[in-house]
Amino acid sequence: MNVQKDYFYTKSHEWVQFLSESTARVGLSDYAQSEMSDIVFVNLPQEGDLVSVGDSFADVESVKAVSDVYSPLAGEVSAVNEELLDSPQKINEDPYGAWLAEIKDISGKEELMDAAEYEKFLAESAE
Repeated sequence: MNVQKDYFYTKSHEWVQFLSESTARVGLSDYAQSEMSDIVFVNLPQEGDLVSVGDSFADVESVKAVSDVYSPLAGEVSAVNEELLDSPQKINEDPYGAWLAEIKDISGKEELMDAAEYEKFLAESAE
């Protein structure tokens, strides 16, 4: 399982990459995309949407099921990766390059795990 060392993670398997103190990108971890299998559709939030920690802000459809994506941060959606609308399989191909949304004016970072904590969480979940 690929875990990026400089990213942060949630228990629902989203990743966070901080672009600055107040802006971050959000995507699905390698674990999440492998569990979902072949991703065939992505429903992204709109720019300007306000998101709260733990609220569903997007969904991803795979050949197995539709899964909600939960916001790991509170803030405002400042950009979405529109490339995924036409090519949702990019999440399977490169989960850490295929970000879903950028969030600005962020808060609520307290629950995020660093890479070592996330790897431990994955190992404990597998037991």
